[in-house]
Amino acid sequence: MLEQILSSSNFNYLPRGLTAASMRQEVVSNNIANVNTPNFRKSNVEFEELLAKELYGEKAPEGKLQMFRTHDKHLPPKVIISRAEPSVVLDNTTMMRKDDNNVDIDIEMATLAKNQIYYNALATQLSGLPAADKAD
Repeated sequence: MLEQILSSSNFNYLPRGLTAASMRQEVVSNNIANVNTPNFRKSNVEFEELLAKELYGEKAPEGKLQMFRTHDKHLPPKVIISRAEPSVVLDNTTMMRKDDNNVDIDIEMATLAKNQIYYNALATQLSGLPAADKAD
């Protein structure tokens, strides 16, 4: 029963977010491992922007109110046609060094720390326990 609820299209945002965070951890780790590899191009994971478009559509016109469900039995304000899934994208932007490697170790380490906090927040939310209770 719980698996059906978690896999329904109305609720599976947290598991997809965890998948994106796990994928991002692997991609950033690969970028860090190849920081000294000549001609290496870093990769990034795209998910949050795609999820925002899935949930809210294109930017709502300014001054317009967005519709929200206030009760489980209310119909959703729109039908979700596409599902956002995390994807790995190669970054061919500026090269940081003469060996054509575009990995900046400071940015990658900051991304790694940010992703860890993001993953922990999603896991805590998915487990249903408040963050203060998990520390005990």
